[in-house]
Amino acid sequence: MKLRYYTPDGASSGEKDYKIPVFEGDKGVQALRQVVIAFQANQRQGNASTKLRSEVSGSGKKPHRQKGTGSARAGSRRSPIWRGGGVVHGPRPRDFGHKINKKMKSLAFGRALFERASEGDIEVIQQFELPEAKTRHFNNLLQKMLPEGNVLLVDDNFSDDTIMAARNISRILMTDAASLNPYDLCLFDKFLFTESGIETVISRVGGPSSSSSS
Repeated sequence: MKLRYYTPDGASSGEKDYKIPVFEGDKGVQALRQVVIAFQANQRQGNASTKLRSEVSGSGKKPHRQKGTGSARAGSRRSPIWRGGGVVHGPRPRDFGHKINKKMKSLAFGRALFERASEGDIEVIQQFELPEAKTRHFNNLLQKMLPEGNVLLVDDNFSDDTIMAARNISRILMTDAASLNPYDLCLFDKFLFTESGIETVISRVGGPSSSSSS
């Protein structure tokens, strides 16, 4: 699959062919959906908690005699119908985690990569090289390639200069190629990979990273 390729100064040098796995029909779509749902579910802490009637403070003594007071019959101040009493069917700490096997994760990752590449949302730069670790230099470089949208930068290892120069640009985030996941590939408008980064990602989905200019 051909991806737009840039030299380190941001000048386009045409397209380059990368062996991104190709999916036909709906293969991998359901796996991608399940992996994204699992990722979001695994971010939930599940800490919300309410107290049962056995956990709230208050006497277990019958508040008043059964008959003769004109009040409703009550057996405890900790009853859910009393102010300050326990909560019925309230939230309790729980684990929202979903387990996804490796084969499904790999299928979902490959499908997400194929979808974004097919839509023209993935571009490749040879490597990040800046004259100085200044935000303006990185912003100028980015404007040449991807002037609009939220961008995810992907590299094997970001240099300190790149991190310093890019961290204050609000519309970009950085991640290393080994940590990239299907949810990331669904979240951003555009993706800018370094050449080493795209090769690492392709190797993760089981494809060779071969490249040829055109």
